[in-house]
Amino acid sequence: MATCPECDAEIEIDDDDIEDIQIGDPFECDECGSALRVATLVPLEFDPDEDPDDEDEDDEKKEGEDADDVEEDEDDDADDDNWDE
Repeated sequence: MATCPECDAEIEIDDDDIEDIQIGDPFECDECGSALRVATLVPLEFDPDEDPDDEDEDDEKKEGEDADDVEEDEDDDADDDNWDE
């Protein structure tokens, strides 16, 4: 029996489903709701699911916010130039 790496609860899997499991398959812990991925098959072990796509989206959002800040700063400088005239 495998355990959740987040809460140490036992993860029950039907014997019929065990044959179809592959490394990287997603699972969810029934106890704590953590998203997990199959890490090894023998013994069956899980790792927390840290989807790289989610991290990339977070990075893009941060970069987008920085770009907006730069545009606003440039607009502020343009307004300052008008006051000098």
